[in-house]
Order: sequence, then structure tokens, then C-alpha cells
Amino acid sequence: MFKHILVPLDGSRMAESALGMAASLARRFGAALTLIHLVEKDAPSEIHQERHLVSAAEASAYLAEVSSLSILGGLAVSTHVHEAQVSDVADSVTQHAAELAPDLIVMSSHGKGGARRLLFGTIAQQIISRGNTPVLVVRPSAGVREEGARWRTVLAPIDGNPAHEKGLPVAMDIARAFECRLHLLMVVPTVGNLGGFQGALSLLLPNTTRVKLEMDSASARVYVAEREKELTAAGVHAGCETSRGDPARAIVKAARRLSADLVVMGTHGRAGTDAFWAGSVAAHVVNRAVAPLLLVPLKES
Repeated sequence: MFKHILVPLDGSRMAESALGMAASLARRFGAALTLIHLVEKDAPSEIHQERHLVSAAEASAYLAEVSSLSILGGLAVSTHVHEAQVSDVADSVTQHAAELAPDLIVMSSHGKGGARRLLFGTIAQQIISRGNTPVLVVRPSAGVREEGARWRTVLAPIDGNPAHEKGLPVAMDIARAFECRLHLLMVVPTVGNLGGFQGALSLLLPNTTRVKLEMDSASARVYVAEREKELTAAGVHAGCETSRGDPARAIVKAARRLSADLVVMGTHGRAGTDAFWAGSVAAHVVNRAVAPLLLVPLKES
């Protein structure tokens, strides 16, 4: 599954919070790690009372220091510093991802300086819109994963559309690798959670909409039960549930209740950052969830 993992770092402890998850995955999958730093043009020497790397020499020394941390002990770790100063860190990381060809990028959702903008700028949208590389987002508040910590649950939200379930095989492989449970979640909205055309239609036909959503809920229970059986037959320890309401809130709530070690979900990367994040379930989950979130890009036919 994962053979090469890319970890962008900016010199801050917040950005380094992604190292624990990256190391855990690298050990289970026998993957190599590449730690990367890009020197930002006109970067200040300190941001929020933490160092900010301003030269290639400083960045090389920093990455060498990080690569020798005990949490990365025994792993194949390489480092890369882009010496030419860049104005757009996110764009440069995207270009390096294309050159280095990782099959996973692991990053903190809130680093300092350039890394702070990686997710909420253009990096995630660019990677996912190209349909090549999954992005695993780790919140610094989750802390660094302890070495050898046992995984218990991987949560995989699905929506009943097989074309949207590209993340499910990834979740299956991770659940097998960590010998943990894969929990399926399917969320059916209520009338109040509908938007767009469906929301407008519910105003005109509220009773009809409620009946349809009840039917959808019943179908969802059958669907996830069938998928659970398929996973069990494939040798995966699986569970399932359905929920009603706002999808993002339901996913976050389930992740917290289950103490999920990871949430894996597919997401579309349409052109333009605004288009990608506006109304995106994945974006809302990133903003609210404490559990790491692995976004698997979905290619549209």
C-alpha cells in the first residue's frame, strides 16, 4: 500500500506532530520517509515564539536533527531541502510531490509559517485535484503517537455510491496492517440538513422528502450491513452503523465516541480552492475532528 511517505516540515513543533503517524505507517507498511523543507522567501526568523528556518544550511541541519529522532529509529529516512527561495510554499510542495512520487503525504493541519498554509491554502486541493496522492492530516492537539501504541479502530464514512468509496480499500489495508477494527459509517441527512436543489425541493414537498429520507435510512442500514459482511468475508474485523443528521458532525461524533485512530474518506478535488472547500464534508471534518484524517482523492468519470 504505502511505500514512500512525504512529510513537509517547517521547523516548528506543531508541524512535527505529524511524525508519529508517519512513523507508525512507515513501520507497518515498510515504507521509506522523506522529510522535506522549502526555504520561504522573506521568511521571518521567528514565528509565534518558534524558530522559522530562513536558510538552506539551517534547514539541512534541522532535517538531519529530526531524522535522528528516536521516533524515526530504524526507518529509511531521507531529507530534501529546496535551496532556492520560494514565494508559494504550497505550490512548491505540490511540484516536489510530483517529482518525488510519494504515495502518501502526511502533514500537520496547523503548522507555523508556510506549513500552516499547506492544508488551508492550495496544497491539499492541488494534490487531490490531480488525483494522485492521498493526504493524511494530523491535528497537533492529538499529540505525538506513542511508539508501539495499539490501534483499535479505523473509521470509514461511506455514502452508498461505489464510485465514492475509493477510500475503503485503503482503510481495509490499514485495518489489516494494524490488526484493528474497520468501522463503516453511513449518514443520511434530515430535512434540515439538505442543501442545494434537495433543500429547495424539501420546502415544496416536505412530507414527501421526509418519507424519502426514511426510505433512504432503511436502505442505508441494509447497505452497510452488506458491506460489513463483505469485509468480514475478506478477513477484516468490521463493524457498521448508520446515523441521521449533518454528515460532518456525525463523522466527528462517531470518531470521538469510537476513539478512532484514523478516519479515512474519499473526497473530490475540483478546480479552485474555494470550490474544493466550500460545502465540503471533508473540510468540515478536518476543522472539527481530533482524529487524523486521511483524504483519498476521487477521480470523476
